[in-house]
Amino acid sequence: MKKIFFFILLSTFVLGWSQTSTHPLKDKTILVVYGGWKGHQPSIFGEKIAKWFSSKGALVKVTQDTEIYTNKAYMETVDLVINHITMSSMSGNASLGLQQAVASGTGLAGCHGGLGDSFRENTEYQYMVGGQFVKHPGGQVDYTVTILDTNDPITEGISTFDLHTEQYYMHFDPSVTVLATTTFSGEHDSWIEGVVMPVVWKKTYGKGKVFYSAIGHSEDLFDIDEVWTLITRGATWAAR
Repeated sequence: MKKIFFFILLSTFVLGWSQTSTHPLKDKTILVVYGGWKGHQPSIFGEKIAKWFSSKGALVKVTQDTEIYTNKAYMETVDLVINHITMSSMSGNASLGLQQAVASGTGLAGCHGGLGDSFRENTEYQYMVGGQFVKHPGGQVDYTVTILDTNDPITEGISTFDLHTEQYYMHFDPSVTVLATTTFSGEHDSWIEGVVMPVVWKKTYGKGKVFYSAIGHSEDLFDIDEVWTLITRGATWAAR
């Protein structure tokens, strides 16, 4: 009987560990909030990432109302927030609610203007994210994304790759951990020739983990393996 009991106990432990390691998002509570400037078609990314999380067994809630950040009881249950709102604004109470949730351990992740160009007058939000968009010289241009750390679980196995899209010039926090960069040619603004700019980074804010990728202007970019892999791995890393 002791051997049978030990076998059952061991099997339960191994199965539980396997499910957790194979499906790290299973039963995680994910909040996807999207909206803002219509030019970025926020619903496309919001719904796509929500569907992806659901396929991994996560419990997903999708909304366009930032006032959900004021619901302290609910926010305490959230493992990860995907904020995908370009520009726009939110109330002071919503801002404080999001900050408190992340500082307490809720993860925060997103891409392009949806996270890096939200709430332009909210400097505490920018401090939390780790940067703020300021310009994309030349609009849609050809550029290279250089992967810096191939040992990080977010970038492992991903090689340097080329894109044709907006090349974000950002003001960023020097304390972020930069995972990928791009170099400006100076073709459109000569005085920034050779400037190396972060494209993908991770950081902490209190007890919470924050992930950001500057790539994501249009729907076609999410079909590029490197782009989607970076976003989904980064979001998984950021989840509590």
